Amino acid sequence: MELNFLEIVKAINGEVLVDSKNNNFNSLCIDTRKIEKDNIFLAINGENFNGNSYVKEAFEKGASIVIIDEILFDIEELEDKGTIIKVNNTSVALLSLANYYRKKLGIKVVGVTGSTGKTSTKDLIASFLSDKYKVFKTKGNFNNQIGLPLMILELDSSYDVAVLEMGMSDLGEIHTLAETAIPDIAVITNIGLSHIENLKTRENILKAKMEIIDFFNEDNELILNGEDSNLKNINSKCFKITKTGYNHEYEVYGTNIILKEEETEFEAHLNGKHHKFTLPMAGKHNVLNAMLAISVANKLGVTFESMEKGIANLEATSMRLQLIKKDKFIIINDCYNASPDSMKSSLDVLNTYKSGRRIAILGTMNELGHEAFNAHKEVGEYASDKVDKLVVIGDYKDSFKEGFNGEEIEIYTTKEEFISNVQTLVKENDILLVKASRGMKFEDIVNSIKQISI
Repeated sequence: MELNFLEIVKAINGEVLVDSKNNNFNSLCIDTRKIEKDNIFLAINGENFNGNSYVKEAFEKGASIVIIDEILFDIEELEDKGTIIKVNNTSVALLSLANYYRKKLGIKVVGVTGSTGKTSTKDLIASFLSDKYKVFKTKGNFNNQIGLPLMILELDSSYDVAVLEMGMSDLGEIHTLAETAIPDIAVITNIGLSHIENLKTRENILKAKMEIIDFFNEDNELILNGEDSNLKNINSKCFKITKTGYNHEYEVYGTNIILKEEETEFEAHLNGKHHKFTLPMAGKHNVLNAMLAISVANKLGVTFESMEKGIANLEATSMRLQLIKKDKFIIINDCYNASPDSMKSSLDVLNTYKSGRRIAILGTMNELGHEAFNAHKEVGEYASDKVDKLVVIGDYKDSFKEGFNGEEIEIYTTKEEFISNVQTLVKENDILLVKASRGMKFEDIVNSIKQISI
């Protein structure tokens, strides 16, 4: 972090309870298991744990400064161990510190949100920009009110652009993230059913995603997937909006799409110019994600030719349509998360394989509330002509089954039950898609399949 001690105290409105006078620090950590020498330890006070209880341990592991919001230790016992700063709320302090640091660095920030496709779009934006700029992007799923500020605090002045993913589960959360990150450009991928359990309606989901523009002015730009019916008609007189899609009614659009097993070809159109791209990613949905990324890159002055060079730097987040080629079969690991839209997109990718059995191993999609039964049924129906065998696991196995009109289906109550039978399922030349919501931890299934020998 390119901050000094006094800036940190000011940014978090902190009270210095103990000043060791040797306030050297390098980075901030919230997990004592990962503390390194001269880290700042910020004690998050969460629902299931209280970081304030681990201050002594943090000092013992090498922290030079701790930030707390509750005193659960003897100050005199620790006053020779390091500096102690007290704030009203450490979670709020983390957001305030990140906001202060973002303003100080002054780099361009691209915020990405949406019900599905956030991570893939983030990865594509970062790659399309990478030939011209040094780009930082959100790691993994660090996209909430703890993860996003931690990502900002990993930045330094050597970066030109930060591409930050913004997730949410309820109203007000993206407002807080936008207030912290202050995006110059915002991207919304789509409005699906994810989190409808909390938000009840798509209108509320749209309202929550649109919080990303709460701090916009005439200098900002919002980039939208115009193919999404909830985003298509959004307009503003206060800032610029660019919409992307599959035809010439949009400012940026893709045509001549060719879907292959491991890549996707398309022609991008922008400002009267066009360029053929080949993405090392499968699925038509990634063309829409790429159109959003191309719009961001164009806004930041990147040419088509430079974007193409940047594709070579694409680093896709793991467990997102990750192809695992074994000697005699293929696994498509898509365990990162799941929603009705992303399930269908993944089934489309599986359907591009024309040799070998196409087997989809699907589990529960979480946070769908009253839409859960119909959503799982709809995915089962969609899979009917996309797979040779459907395997369904979990609470909504019967919903999948009711929608499925294909010939072969296997039903399991738990993933452990399936894993105990997995050896009998896989045959030579099979292509196996594995997908469910993050909480189902279907990577356990992927790992079990990887151990099979035929």
